[in-house]
Amino acid sequence: MDVVDEKFFNARIVEREEITNDLLKIRVDPGGEFNFAAGQYATLGVVAFEKHIERAYSIVSSPYEPLVEFFVERVPEGELTPRLHELQAGDTMSLRKSAKGRFTLETGRGPRNHLLLCTVTGIAPFVSFVRTLREDWKQGRFHGEHKLFLVHGASVSVELGYREEMERAAANSGWLTYVPTISRRSAEDSWKGEDGRVDDVIRKYTDLWQLFPETTSAYLCGHPGMVGNGKGILMRHGWPKESVQEEVFFSSDKEGA
Repeated sequence: MDVVDEKFFNARIVEREEITNDLLKIRVDPGGEFNFAAGQYATLGVVAFEKHIERAYSIVSSPYEPLVEFFVERVPEGELTPRLHELQAGDTMSLRKSAKGRFTLETGRGPRNHLLLCTVTGIAPFVSFVRTLREDWKQGRFHGEHKLFLVHGASVSVELGYREEMERAAANSGWLTYVPTISRRSAEDSWKGEDGRVDDVIRKYTDLWQLFPETTSAYLCGHPGMVGNGKGILMRHGWPKESVQEEVFFSSDKEGA
C-alpha cells in the first residue's frame, strides 16, 4: 500500500537478492530526488493493518548510484523486517525524503587512517564509504591520501554479504585493506581466513597495521555487543572519545561475530 504524504517517497523495489534466509539485499528506485552522504541512513516503512511501520536502515549504495541499496537482517519477532523480506521486485515501500545521520567519513582535517569495525549488516555504511571513494578516485577527486582498514565479522562466511566486492576493491586500490573474520570456524572447515569475533582481533590488527590513536579515527557499526566491547578496547588503548564513532544496530539473539 502506498503512503500518501509529502514527507515520503513511494520507493519501488527494482532488485532483491537473498543472501541467507535472514539476510536480504534490496535496491530501490527512491521515487524522487533522494540526497544523502555516504554513511547516512534512510527510514523505510510499510503499511500493515492500517498502521505505518518505520525503521531506519544504513544506506549501502553510494550517492553516485541511481538506486538506493539496503542490507536487511530479518528479526523474526520484529514488526517491519519480516514484511520487508516478503516484498518482491515491483512492490513499494515508504522512504522518508530526508536521509539522516552523522556516521560519515571524516576526510577533512584530522587523521588520515580510518579503522572500520563491523558485524554482518553493519558493513552497510562502510560499503557506501568504499563505493564513494572508489568513484572519486576514478574521477581524480580522491588520490588515496586517506587509508581505510576494514574488519568485517560474522558467525559464518555466507553472512559476509559484501566480501567479494570488498576483496576486489582492496585488490584494486592502495587505500583499502579488508579482513573478514568468522566466529564459528568449527562449522566451516573450508574457511581459510581470520577467525574470532571482531573485538577478539582488534588489538592484533591495530598492531599489525600500525594504527595509533593520534593517526587513526575509528568507526564501529553493527551488533551492540561488538560496538560496546570494541569501543572499550580502543579507549583503553588511548583512543579519545571524539575519535571513535559508533552506530549500533538492533540484533536478534543469534551470535553476531
